[in-house]
Amino acid sequence: MKILAVIVTYNRKDLLMRCVDHLKKQTKIPNKILVINNDSSDGTEEILIENDIDYITQSNTGSAGGWHTGINYALENNFDSCWLMDDDGFPDTNALNVLSSKLSYDISCASSVVLQEKSRDTFVFPFPVLNKNNFPVLIGFKRRFFSLNEMQGSIKNNVYPFAHLFNGALLNMSLVSKVGNINKDYFIMGDEVDFFYRLRNVGSVITCFESKHFHPDVSSRPYSKEKIYYLIKNTIIINYLYLDNKFLRSIFNIPVVLFRTAKRNGFQFLISLIIGSRKKFLYLAILQGFKGSPGSDLDK
Repeated sequence: MKILAVIVTYNRKDLLMRCVDHLKKQTKIPNKILVINNDSSDGTEEILIENDIDYITQSNTGSAGGWHTGINYALENNFDSCWLMDDDGFPDTNALNVLSSKLSYDISCASSVVLQEKSRDTFVFPFPVLNKNNFPVLIGFKRRFFSLNEMQGSIKNNVYPFAHLFNGALLNMSLVSKVGNINKDYFIMGDEVDFFYRLRNVGSVITCFESKHFHPDVSSRPYSKEKIYYLIKNTIIINYLYLDNKFLRSIFNIPVVLFRTAKRNGFQFLISLIIGSRKKFLYLAILQGFKGSPGSDLDK
């Protein structure tokens, strides 16, 4: 299996080099490491040259633009698989060896479980409880799993039929070629979710719990008003494209985002989003989401 490892980076050169070091220490070494540099201004390019690491520098079109470039490189250069991650996480030593052993003709993506680097039982991104169609449950006493311990009874053969992409996700390029590349119109938010469901249309997408990827805790990072806009808008679009109970999911998602915003940004920010100076970011996001056209349109 010819494997390309892709790291997308922007102005985090020290964390980037930590990630690169962990790639070089894998029990199964990727055939090539490629860094997609989204126009960093912190000396990233110089340190990549100094360490003889292959890279592509491009204008910063967000994470979606970085993944698109990396996947396109893998397709054009006949790699069998493409291992994707961002710059602030890093894989366990045996991560790629496990993932590559799981990837097969009918699995479009095998991904690592993403754990907090300082609390290695806790998920960085909680896993949804799935219904009989493997969609996240809409209503239930338990809707998400937050730790390995919570999830033990729901994991069969150390895999789960859901994945949070781009933090240690190994793509089967023969199946990627059937669904196409990342949709860059999902500006800032939603590109990975859209890609997940497209990949699931042609093969299984799984998380392998024997393969671990470590990442900082992001649960307290504040949302920008732009991120809130594209999160709400693009989630509605994706609900209507791929999921069941489309309208209910879209309506229920709005208070969920508002609750998370209050936790991350504070109550004053939440009020400004509902009735204050930032309200256009909320109500326009809902309107544009139901219109159903992804794209960078906030300033239009």
